[in-house]
Amino acid sequence: MSSLPNLLTLSRILAVPLFVILMWNATWLGYTAAFVLYCLAGFTDYIDGYLARAQGTVSKLGVFLDPVADKIMVAAVIVMLIHNNQIIGWHVIPALVIILREITVSGLREFLATARVSVPVSQLAKWKTTFQMVSLGALILEPASAHWAPFLPSQEVGLVTLWLAGVLTLITGWDYLRIGIRHMTAEIE
Repeated sequence: MSSLPNLLTLSRILAVPLFVILMWNATWLGYTAAFVLYCLAGFTDYIDGYLARAQGTVSKLGVFLDPVADKIMVAAVIVMLIHNNQIIGWHVIPALVIILREITVSGLREFLATARVSVPVSQLAKWKTTFQMVSLGALILEPASAHWAPFLPSQEVGLVTLWLAGVLTLITGWDYLRIGIRHMTAEIE
């Protein structure tokens, strides 16, 4: 529990309430602070995995907590962006697809783990994550950038990459679901 990678992962989980507070009825300053916190969370996500592998301290707790921390942060960001009317109308669709996929894939991974089936992360899933992180970061930044850098197309970048992430989320989610269904039906037969 006390290894640096696990502490970094826990810090991401503990940062979620602070993130929500910063985003709740935020001014441009709150959005700026939320964006900085979001970037720090992304950096700690990269660093904790790197350190765990480099130091040979990959733990079962870390393997469990890391995706949980990621999913909690993503869900909190999406909920707050919808709450603050930064994701509205048809743009809610890819946001909901992302949340639903995260929940579904978590359940599938848990099921497949009990069946001792490992599902590696595909290159397409890595692209999905990249578009998702860029999208959410840009949408958090948008109200702040409107104050200090109105020339930045944060909202446009955020919404376009949100849709790209949504499409890739459907594709990669279907890939996981197909594998899960194959193993579920194999157990029945």
